[in-house]
Amino acid sequence: MAGNQLEKHVLDIICSIFDAHTAALFLPGQEGEAHNLAAWFSLGDNINEDAVIRPGEGIAGWILLNREPLVICPFDQHEGALGYYHSGEREGIKAFMGAPIPTGGVVCVDSKRQFSFSDKDSKILQLFAELLAMQQTMSVNNLSTDIARYFANLSLIQNLRFRYLRWPVFLQNFLNTMVAATQLEYAAFASLEGSGNAFLVEGESTPVLLQDANPLRMPVGSGITGWVFHNGQPVFTDGQSGQSAAIFGKLPGFPDFRSAICLPVIVNKSTCGVLSLASSQTIDIDESMRSFVHQAVDHLALFLETLYLKNRLKKNLPRGRLATEGGRAYNPNFAPNPRKRDND
Repeated sequence: MAGNQLEKHVLDIICSIFDAHTAALFLPGQEGEAHNLAAWFSLGDNINEDAVIRPGEGIAGWILLNREPLVICPFDQHEGALGYYHSGEREGIKAFMGAPIPTGGVVCVDSKRQFSFSDKDSKILQLFAELLAMQQTMSVNNLSTDIARYFANLSLIQNLRFRYLRWPVFLQNFLNTMVAATQLEYAAFASLEGSGNAFLVEGESTPVLLQDANPLRMPVGSGITGWVFHNGQPVFTDGQSGQSAAIFGKLPGFPDFRSAICLPVIVNKSTCGVLSLASSQTIDIDESMRSFVHQAVDHLALFLETLYLKNRLKKNLPRGRLATEGGRAYNPNFAPNPRKRDND
């Protein structure tokens, strides 16, 4: 590894999240359009520390020139040079993904597993690129502390998806991690009921509504959460207005939160849930916090999508049992409902 310690830590987490071989960061140099390799994390040792790319040169140069993300699966060695390897190492690369840094530069990720990256992965990488840009342009003191905490907790959230396979256990750990990462007081998750007329508050970081651990059913129009279900758009309120942030509407005994973040959880292009975070104090909802909660919700959606596919497979498994057991010899004695001929 090389470069700024925070940047190296970010690239380490990117490799962990995407199960990648190498993550490389190019930033603008002092001379012209040249971009230098500023930091990297790699499972190999064939990185060219003096690598320089320019707009239009190689794959990373294409991203610089066009300012657009790029996913190549499978990776074809003849499509262009990666730009950060010595000869030899790149021959084992089977997938590539890159995103432009808004303030200049590009972050590249590759893998030795074919079909490793998807369009959803590309969107997550773009959020990492935005955080890297903020680290470059804003005050390093508090920002570095916040970003380091966000990235560390993103790594924890990634591991939750593989460590806890049962939804209630995963959800509780996810909500606790969100509170620790954002340093807010409360987190909750609500899911849309099948009829679409109500939502269920399924989990809380601290029990407030769910004292008996049973989901709480509420009309779908209740509070900020209900608005997010209806519109499929996030809500950020920092509490500066002095008004209460009624995330579930006005409920007796519910804390008087001043600030809140409510984000839709989208699976199969539909809003199936809402993640809510709240605090009794005014909070500074900066771009780094917004990017973090968006990335965290993407991981939550991936977990729910996996559950959906598993349940679908389990439901359809009996229909596929005949095919898995192989063909059967036809026996007329056991043929169902044989049709009799008219002259029988």
